Amino acid sequence: MKGKDPSPEVQITVQGRGGDGGVAAGAEDHVFRQVRYRRWVTWLVPSFVVANVVMFLVTMYVNDCPKKSGFCIARFLGRFSFQTLKENPLLGPSSDTLYKMGALAVADVVQRHQAWRLFTCIWLHAGVFHVLANMLSLVFIGIRLEQEFGFVRIGLLYVISGFGGSLLSALFIQSSISVGASGALFGLLGSMLSELITNWTIYANKLAALLTLIVIVIINLAMGILPHVDNFAHIGGFLSGFLLGFVFLIRPQFGWVSQRNALPGRATPSLKPKHTMYQYVLWVISVILLISG
Repeated sequence: MKGKDPSPEVQITVQGRGGDGGVAAGAEDHVFRQVRYRRWVTWLVPSFVVANVVMFLVTMYVNDCPKKSGFCIARFLGRFSFQTLKENPLLGPSSDTLYKMGALAVADVVQRHQAWRLFTCIWLHAGVFHVLANMLSLVFIGIRLEQEFGFVRIGLLYVISGFGGSLLSALFIQSSISVGASGALFGLLGSMLSELITNWTIYANKLAALLTLIVIVIINLAMGILPHVDNFAHIGGFLSGFLLGFVFLIRPQFGWVSQRNALPGRATPSLKPKHTMYQYVLWVISVILLISG
């Protein structure tokens, strides 16, 4: 990949499924919130899903298997038909097409200064199975988070986590191209864990929710040992999201919200601070680690 397109034999390293979406989304449903917070209307996460699906369709259109290859799967789909299972077992385009569309290729990022590939690769997918698994996870995890924290914070968290996953992937996987939104999805999963930790005082059944999320994270990271799965993108995205969660998803403590929502004329104890000291400490540490990282 030095100055030319990769050969058809170039391995496609996909950033595998971004977590068990249904279980992750339900992990904190067992936790009773003692305070009612604002619920946001979700539109950004569904837009991300549409954008990823559209990008996959555009990639398949550009791939045009019948014109460029001798044999294709589901040839009745015309130029949307798939490469052979030997070339792409996920039912998708060729590695050449993914490269042209903006897949992460370390040699091009370093030698040809194509840093934009660190961002474009998170909007590409290697096949039907790949995009379906990631988008289902995004729906289950992302919609819940956007309802609770709004589109600005979740949008930034998604994109920055995806970038963090691309960075770590570029450091350790330099012999193949990489695509997928799983770094960003693992960032959302990591943010769920840090959100639980930093907003500890507003939850009941804290340990049960914490253990459930930890088990989910371990299981999904373990899936990264499967062939052709870019676990470094998973780890980089998770660490980025975990730190960003302490920064973006901090909530006022229960006592402060209760006093603010108290009925007029009702006696209240001395005013409590909006955030606890450990929330500020975690915020500062996370900002320092993100900047230095």
